[in-house]
Amino acid sequence: MAGGSSVGGSGACHTQVMSTTERTLLMLRHSKSAYPEGAADIDRPLSPRGQRDAVSAGTWIGGQGLIPDLVVCSAAARTRQTWDLASDRLAWADDGEVVRYDARLYNADTATLVTVVQETPPEVEILALVGHNPAASDLVATLTGKTGLNFPTSALAVIGFRRDWDRVAPGSGSLDGYWTPKGGSAVPGG
Repeated sequence: MAGGSSVGGSGACHTQVMSTTERTLLMLRHSKSAYPEGAADIDRPLSPRGQRDAVSAGTWIGGQGLIPDLVVCSAAARTRQTWDLASDRLAWADDGEVVRYDARLYNADTATLVTVVQETPPEVEILALVGHNPAASDLVATLTGKTGLNFPTSALAVIGFRRDWDRVAPGSGSLDGYWTPKGGSAVPGG
């Protein structure tokens, strides 16, 4: 999915080159959480099933060669644990992974998630967001136009763009892949 091409003009006065480099967004919903008595919602940990599903998600991500250059993760315990377990299954470059914990993702709406995507540095080719529903599934629908997609805990959508991050907008992406723990992998058609 990575490795698009750049298009340049032949005129002498060009100051900006339009990029057609492919960008990939991984939208990962946190895995199944537990509900310990007295725990605040933000502090809820993963359940045993959630832990297994997070490992499976990481195995799938690695198997597809979708190693993120940047991960933006909600500050909630269940999202942090989801990414920690998933990332253990990935072969990272020597310089290690880059993870940012962003409190905005905890109670995010779709507009907030689009803003987070648009803030991504231009050198990032693969971005992973680790967040919550309904914002996660709403973002997938908004960016790809694919509505009604089942997005249970641990669901992962792979969204492709042929534009820079700061130009991501509703309808600008394609749903290039989809994975759930129970349903497995699919590449949606048309």
